[in-house]
Amino acid sequence: MGTNCRRLLFLLLISNLSAQDRKVDPTWLHRSLPHVSEAKTALSSGTCHYKPIFGAGDADNRILRSVSRFAEVSVDAQGECQNVLYDREEEIDFVLEGTGTLRFGDETHPLRANDFVYLAPGLKHSIANDSMRALRVLVMGFKIPPRIALGTASPHPRIVNLQDVKEETVEGHPTSVLYKLLVGPRTGKRDAIDEAYVVTSLFWMNFAPGGTNFPHHHETAEEIYLVIEGQGEMAAGSGMDGVEGRYPAKAGDAYYFRPNCTVGFYNQNKPGAKAYILAVRSQIPLSGEED
Repeated sequence: MGTNCRRLLFLLLISNLSAQDRKVDPTWLHRSLPHVSEAKTALSSGTCHYKPIFGAGDADNRILRSVSRFAEVSVDAQGECQNVLYDREEEIDFVLEGTGTLRFGDETHPLRANDFVYLAPGLKHSIANDSMRALRVLVMGFKIPPRIALGTASPHPRIVNLQDVKEETVEGHPTSVLYKLLVGPRTGKRDAIDEAYVVTSLFWMNFAPGGTNFPHHHETAEEIYLVIEGQGEMAAGSGMDGVEGRYPAKAGDAYYFRPNCTVGFYNQNKPGAKAYILAVRSQIPLSGEED
């Protein structure tokens, strides 16, 4: 065999190995909260523990575009997180369990279970637990691309409790799901808090037994579902029929969906079976724009 032939064969073998080793990014991700390991981040302290579900601190962080973090933060009794400030990120916090305090400059704002908080970019803040019980908070951050001009930040965080938001049906969606519309865009008027730059909707879904929100997709947004209570089947990506793949889902399961990925949920079809999901959707930069 000539030198040129050996060189060609060698290049073909290397090319084949490279193709086999190439990592393909998934169209959706699944995490189970009880199995997510703690990671260190800017807000971490000896009494403040950060568990990266998606985004910062997670191994698949690179595939997220508008979401900077979606994490569970737990604060020990009498503990406190470090102060953080994000110049071009907006943050939404949702209190999963316990009571605590949001510290904002010289101000303090009490937090209780099912409170949701909107924090505009550039606001320095921290979370503290003044009680003797566990405090768990879902912390969500979203990157604001350079093309979006930042308005005047609210001098105070916006805090509303889930119980103070009415349930309603949403046009174009099945009546087997009732929605609570929590946070929406600054141009909107339908949500409890209309302040967001990138977040198009933070919402709560109450599924009737056997209910579904129908599999669908969003061409210019990424979305995250967190099952708060109940169990059923999550529609994630395409299945054998090219339409939907279904996967068992229970409380504590979180799913991230890339743009155009099929997303949906089917509550188990049993009498009295409850299912609640907290979901957030955020706009991605269009093709050719900077992240």
